[in-house]
Amino acid sequence: MIHKKTWSTPVIGEERRTVPCALCGGGQFIPSLSCEHFSYVQCTVCGLVQMNPQPLTAEVERRYREWHGDDYLAYQLRNEAIFFDLQKRALADANFDLLEQNLMKRMDRPPAVLDAGCATGAMLAFLKDRGWQVTGVEISPSAEYAQKERELDIRRQSLEDCHFSSESFDLVLASHLIEHLNNPGTFIAEAWRVLRPGACLMVTTPNIDGFQARLFGSRWRSAIFDHLYLFSKRTLTAMLTSQGFITEGVFTWGGLAAGTAPLPLKQFADKAAKALGLGDVMLVKARKKN
Repeated sequence: MIHKKTWSTPVIGEERRTVPCALCGGGQFIPSLSCEHFSYVQCTVCGLVQMNPQPLTAEVERRYREWHGDDYLAYQLRNEAIFFDLQKRALADANFDLLEQNLMKRMDRPPAVLDAGCATGAMLAFLKDRGWQVTGVEISPSAEYAQKERELDIRRQSLEDCHFSSESFDLVLASHLIEHLNNPGTFIAEAWRVLRPGACLMVTTPNIDGFQARLFGSRWRSAIFDHLYLFSKRTLTAMLTSQGFITEGVFTWGGLAAGTAPLPLKQFADKAAKALGLGDVMLVKARKKN
């Protein structure tokens, strides 16, 4: 069975250190997934799967700023249409159109959206055309493409370093970002701070409880060097709850990756995984309490 992992760039020689669990703060772990040149452990208290020891934050940021250059941008642009289509499907599952309609009706200004980890800016350009006030955060060189080619407001810093005003956004999107962060809880806390009361955060990330993860184990396409955390629905919703969010829905999709099975089997697996909540990727929709 052919199974190709997501794009990743292993870096040899990065400084690493053992860190407490990002969810519960515990320090007891058991082996989880053993991959080439790296491995994951699972917290014995809360079950969060994480790379540990993990590279320092400065090492990770340097990787994205310097190592993820032209090759990564070319990869993103080559697959942009596919990724963007999946993003739109996920937003549809989360009733984005209704959320948008409600915001447009009750506000006398364009609603403000922040896309954290906005890559080439395809989603922001789409939302801008729909009447949103858009801002992006992206530390990789993809930010320059979004700024120059799409004329978007992109900050090439981490969300925490941007120092946006409190309660300044009506929606925060984070697609395939949180699994890359050393401190996902800090990111969620900052998203909570910059959101207006009652506003939503939508987090998209691989689902380690999904069918593909269970089938492939260490060969799972999302078990890659760049992913510091692998969330389940339970661990991600627990982290969101710990930072003051109310989970409104969890949506998953993807049963088998293209090329891993004949098309009829893939189509059946995709439908079954979605119906059972065992999709390869999940979107968690959470709301900041009023």
